[in-house]
Amino acid sequence: MTSRSLLRALFDLEMKSYTLVKRIAKHGRQNVIVIPSILQDKLNHGAIVQLKIDVLGKDEDKS
Repeated sequence: MTSRSLLRALFDLEMKSYTLVKRIAKHGRQNVIVIPSILQDKLNHGAIVQLKIDVLGKDEDKS
């Protein structure tokens, strides 16, 4: 894909904004953010998204 066609594809996209407040999950040794299934039809494999992370607090270890 050339840069021109990429720019054209980006301009053709309908911009949507979603705000998620999520707890970080664990998957093996990796920390992950799970996207809700309600957004499955909005966020397809290969979609480019902008992700901004603001740490709102730390969950206390309840061991």
